[in-house]
Amino acid sequence: MAGKKVLLFSDFGVDDVIALLYAYYTEEIEIVGVVADYGNVSKQSALKNVEYLQALTGEIRPVVGGAVSPLTGEPPQYFPEIHGVAGLGPIVPDNYAANESLLENFHEVRDIITKYQHDITIYSAGRLTSLAAAFILYPETMKLVKDFYLMGGAFGVPGNITPAAEANIYGDPYAAHIVLQLSPKPTYIVPLDVTKYAIFTPEMINDLDMYFKQTGDKAGAIIKPLVDYYQSFYKKTYPKIAGSPLHDLLAIWALKPGADMEFVQVPVKIEVNIGSTFGQSTGDFRDSSEKENWKVHNVAVNFDYRDFIQDVFKAFKNPPNRKEL
Repeated sequence: MAGKKVLLFSDFGVDDVIALLYAYYTEEIEIVGVVADYGNVSKQSALKNVEYLQALTGEIRPVVGGAVSPLTGEPPQYFPEIHGVAGLGPIVPDNYAANESLLENFHEVRDIITKYQHDITIYSAGRLTSLAAAFILYPETMKLVKDFYLMGGAFGVPGNITPAAEANIYGDPYAAHIVLQLSPKPTYIVPLDVTKYAIFTPEMINDLDMYFKQTGDKAGAIIKPLVDYYQSFYKKTYPKIAGSPLHDLLAIWALKPGADMEFVQVPVKIEVNIGSTFGQSTGDFRDSSEKENWKVHNVAVNFDYRDFIQDVFKAFKNPPNRKEL
């Protein structure tokens, strides 16, 4: 069975990497290219992480170099206390160097989309700067994309960077605004409202780790150190939390045919004015027939946690069908 073809935009922090590994293991998603961006780590670190993951999996190609900083003009803010110095928790891939040929090859985004036109989905797991650039540079090409998904926003819950804003949107609200304004069709937005509940407990991670060690799976073996590092931050910040929410893993799972996630179509706005609401994502969820005149998008509001966990475990614990990328 051919998987859904996905072009992944990512900064390759902890939960981004686990989302990529899920796509690597499941037969229902096929990563046909990745765009490595700044975000939780620098673009250089993201490219190093891609090379490290290529060595582990033998896949993840082609690779495109994305943005180095946001459209705000401000220096990007990194989060080593959450994702590690290199974005891989305690793992620092010092033996890998960012491939110089990938630093400015963004035009290859157009080639990937054209190759799989009308049968390709774009999923953005990080800041939206590169995706916004693609809409600005290649508006006709972007019309060839079947669907757009992104992990980001906080509509009915507090943000995780400010009381109002979630990290991927707050990192570049201008880019998020451009993407949601220029998207030729409603974008599927998977916000903190649902991803905060995508909890993996230490017991779940230990179970997976035991399986990977028993089978000698080097790619799967990095999941535990990644999540343990992530968990230490969450436990310190939210002492009552039962485990680690793997935001990007839930969002990429939503792409899977048959994934039990509920979306509602609502007008959406990103706040771009400097102030306490900078980067806030707002949806008009009112039942009223009178709605704000904002562009309409699909916002996730619920998902089946049991189905999500069972499907992820099934993908990781079944021998994957390796895919040439």
